[in-house]
Amino acid sequence: MDSTSVSLLRRLKQPEREEAWNRFVELYAPLIFHWGTGRGLNPADAADLVQEVMQILAVELPKFEYDPAQRFRGWLRTITLNKARDLHRRKRPTSGMEPFIEAATAPGGVDLFEESEYRNFLVNRALEIMKAEFQEHTWRACLLLVDGMSGAEVAKALGIKEGAAYVAKSRVLRRLREELEDLLD
Repeated sequence: MDSTSVSLLRRLKQPEREEAWNRFVELYAPLIFHWGTGRGLNPADAADLVQEVMQILAVELPKFEYDPAQRFRGWLRTITLNKARDLHRRKRPTSGMEPFIEAATAPGGVDLFEESEYRNFLVNRALEIMKAEFQEHTWRACLLLVDGMSGAEVAKALGIKEGAAYVAKSRVLRRLREELEDLLD
């Protein structure tokens, strides 16, 4: 994995973007699935939603211009919710409730997927993916320090020098910041 500071969104604009696209799918497919099931889709329909949204994103992401004043998540969520509504319309007979459903899920309405939940989901997903990039002792040192263990305790527990524990933490957190650059808006 390229560990430069170039963000994932920027890498998706490059001609050789397969690796960036795979990383994007790893990070965001579960989130899109979660948003779909949160809107009442069954797992099979939520999987269809993921595919439909990814098809749109394959075309739109290379043209996407990141604007710090706007939210990438909001843009992605709008696409996802619009597609989820389309799936609901195709799958269900008209019940007369559609205007209420649309009002409840319209952009600017109540956001049932709170900011902290979004951030936690994305950080945890990125960490799951990144774990394979680090040696076990580096990963464990970082986790133990983040969990509040002192550098001396980590060094003793893992049989490494205290400075090495802090270097490990720094490397993992730097890599996490690179991975999530521009995505945690």
